[in-house]
Amino acid sequence: MSKQYNLAVCGATGVVGRKIIQVLEERDFPIENLSLFASARSAGQTIDFKGEAITIQELKEDSLKAPIDIAIFSAGGETSTHYAPFAADNGVIVIDNSSAWRMDPKVPLVVPEVNSNALTNGSKIIANPNCSTIQSVVPLAALKPYGIKRVVYSTYQAVSGAGQKGLADLENNTTNNFPYPINDTVIPQIDVFLDNGYTKEEIKMIEETRKILEMPELRVTATTVRVPIKNSHGVSINIELEKEFDLDTVREDFAKYPGIVVVDDNAKLKYPLQSEATGKDEVFVGRIRRDESLENGINIYVVADNIRKGAATNSVQIAEALVKNKLV
Repeated sequence: MSKQYNLAVCGATGVVGRKIIQVLEERDFPIENLSLFASARSAGQTIDFKGEAITIQELKEDSLKAPIDIAIFSAGGETSTHYAPFAADNGVIVIDNSSAWRMDPKVPLVVPEVNSNALTNGSKIIANPNCSTIQSVVPLAALKPYGIKRVVYSTYQAVSGAGQKGLADLENNTTNNFPYPINDTVIPQIDVFLDNGYTKEEIKMIEETRKILEMPELRVTATTVRVPIKNSHGVSINIELEKEFDLDTVREDFAKYPGIVVVDDNAKLKYPLQSEATGKDEVFVGRIRRDESLENGINIYVVADNIRKGAATNSVQIAEALVKNKLV
């Protein structure tokens, strides 16, 4: 029998936490024992996993220790900042979904299809990137052999990226989370504004792209926009390449790259749709065309389920990579 692992999910009652539990079951991760943690107000509730009702425990400083091998966090930056070091000190490997550790130079920022090589025996805290970054760097990695000079992101992000409050604003036509009613508009602001006029979400995409692709000087810019749909993000990406390219060859490169599904047939009106990506783990790439305004420019449109590939599935894939590479 193959080895099984003791795994914990912290923030188990949230949108992403519940999806992590679902994905662990769907992908049949080799679990000996699953522990679920959340805040005190959720303690005592149960969540079903493989037919068993697992009781949620309150997360405390001494919760994460042997025999737990891996803890997947999806409980916000403040919780991760406080509790992840306790877990790491106790020998537990932490996979964190918040932005708390992403830009720490000692912490790997991982999309397994792109840079699983960043995982090492010394990796005690591993960061899961921003949802829009995850789906964007997968096709960018496929283009790295052509040399990437500049990247321009424009996102179309679903309200589920803002959690339960974002979903409630869409469903109830309220403004408890968003500054304006999201039902009949798009909002060109995600997260707070910084002094340079960018939002934190935009800076996350810029900095995380450079780190994941190991291109610290890459020219990247971003505009992130919230749109009135429940789930799955779209990203329009304009890329300037160093080398000449053939579009048919690029389509083949995308199709062969792990985790990418090409949906690109103008004659049949086939292109990535957020509605069709929901519930799936792949990154869908289409609208592949030259940018005729510059030399070696290309435009693509990328769609993925932000709760699955953008958070839960990517976290589980990191855990799978740890197991595959015998790092746990």
